[in-house]
Amino acid sequence: MLSFNVSVDVHGGDGEESGPATIGWLLAENESRLIYKPPQRLKQPSPSRPRTHAKSVTACPAVLGLESRLFEVQCPCDLTLRMAETDFGEPAVVNADGPMSTVRDDVFANLIILHPREEWRDPGRPILQMRLPYIFIADEPTYMSQLPPFQHLRKTPLPGLMIPGRFPINVWPRTLTWAFEWHDISAPLELRRGDPLFYVLFEVLPQSRAIQLVEAERTPELEAYLQQINGVVGFVNQTFSLFRAAEELRPAHLVQPKKKP
Repeated sequence: MLSFNVSVDVHGGDGEESGPATIGWLLAENESRLIYKPPQRLKQPSPSRPRTHAKSVTACPAVLGLESRLFEVQCPCDLTLRMAETDFGEPAVVNADGPMSTVRDDVFANLIILHPREEWRDPGRPILQMRLPYIFIADEPTYMSQLPPFQHLRKTPLPGLMIPGRFPINVWPRTLTWAFEWHDISAPLELRRGDPLFYVLFEVLPQSRAIQLVEAERTPELEAYLQQINGVVGFVNQTFSLFRAAEELRPAHLVQPKKKP
């Protein structure tokens, strides 16, 4: 059973929620949907033959229950990265596509961030992050997990592991990053536009409720709250300790579905 230690009573009732749980998503200001595609509900792999058995995996409630809560975020661009060293012997990430890269040097410098060596979990395994503009929000207790795309079979495996994470988006909405721990630094890290970069999984109560993902408006209330959240990340190490304080500042509603043109 899920246990949510942080909650926001935005509905004013004592009973359990019913109906779909509405989750909002949006992009950071000035980011283009032409580059950053909307999150998509994970689609079941097409079976190679019709279901002929009641116990088929295509009808398994455990599989279907998980997949119904997974949404896919795609890689925004083609990248081939390699580990290198600076003239001072410090580790560095370089764009191996060079002048043939689709990503300009100034964009690359802001997109890919290599953690300092003292922040790595292992001295031989660099950790980098790709900055992304995706923000997910909710108006009820909701935990979101950011997970590797385990349903996607790559022709060439990644030379390391994506670092997953989990946090409550009803009180701590913020822009996401894709974090990667590079295990085999002799191999390039190849990412292709349109491939699944990661999944997001949403946990709500009761657990049987469906998830409805909608594009959200950037309202003045949401904008002000996001600025308060983003303003403390660089000053506090254990940001989860601020959840209760953030809850007190949180407006009653954050999710306002965007009107279709």
